[in-house]
Amino acid sequence: MRAAHVRTPSAADPVGALHVGDLAAPTAPPGWVDVDVRAGALNMHDLWTLRGIGTTGPDGPRVIGSDAAGVAAGREVIVYPVLPTAPDGRTVPHATLLPDAGHGVLAERIVVPAAHLVAKPAGLSWAEAASLPTAWLTAYRMLFSRAAVGPGRTVLVQGAGGGVATAAISLAVAAGATVMVTSRSAAKRERALALGAAVALDSDARTPELADIVVETVGAATFAHSTRCTRAGGTIVVCGGTSGFTAELDLPRLFAREISVHGATMGTLEEFVALVGFVDTHRLRPVVDSVVDLADIRIQAARMLAGTAFGKLCVSLT
Repeated sequence: MRAAHVRTPSAADPVGALHVGDLAAPTAPPGWVDVDVRAGALNMHDLWTLRGIGTTGPDGPRVIGSDAAGVAAGREVIVYPVLPTAPDGRTVPHATLLPDAGHGVLAERIVVPAAHLVAKPAGLSWAEAASLPTAWLTAYRMLFSRAAVGPGRTVLVQGAGGGVATAAISLAVAAGATVMVTSRSAAKRERALALGAAVALDSDARTPELADIVVETVGAATFAHSTRCTRAGGTIVVCGGTSGFTAELDLPRLFAREISVHGATMGTLEEFVALVGFVDTHRLRPVVDSVVDLADIRIQAARMLAGTAFGKLCVSLT
């Protein structure tokens, strides 16, 4: 089977460490099922794997990828990518991802736990469906589980072009919130407005009002701005740090305004089922930057590394 994989990670050249070639098809252990993948999507986690960050296990080819949609026993499905860790089989949002356990999904055929398949909404393309498991699930948990998004709330989304950011815009608008976004790119600000954002600002610009919820994916470059733009009693939810993982804290503002800061990573299986239902009910369409054949996946990895994409970078395996 064709698979996107890494043999020798490279911190200096992660794109060059990515290869596509034939590997032996996996065998499903008890309680797992085969899935014929139709589309997948890249995430920053894949770049970390290509750099050798957080990887463990034996040497040899490691299939990358957490996001996939395909066909299992005749059903069109989306794969939930977090392995169960609780004794009773429940999932927790910060548990092991499939690729970190040696079960990456950017391959023509994969094996996953049978309970981790969620029916694909009929209105979504394969690439749109494959965009949901990581970025959209993380955005859903940030807004609905770690914060209290809803009508009358104001949400600020930092860095409008990323997968989590575009998902957060669509989800917050559908939930009835007013959305503000920031980006250094005028083109990305325009596209964010087209998604339903009410205000699109240059990075570090003064917002017209303070936010109840700030979606923070950028990290070091924007965290001070996020703190300044959060109203008293508001919430900052952090899921990453594309600009760096160490940020200074404005402690007087944090305690004077009683701002809450929460972390968020992925989501539970129950949250994923709820997310897919929400997307289907509100007829949401994940933003897909582009789709290439699996053979051209290095193009997508390079675009992610450069930060030029708007929405999800996907691959086709049909």
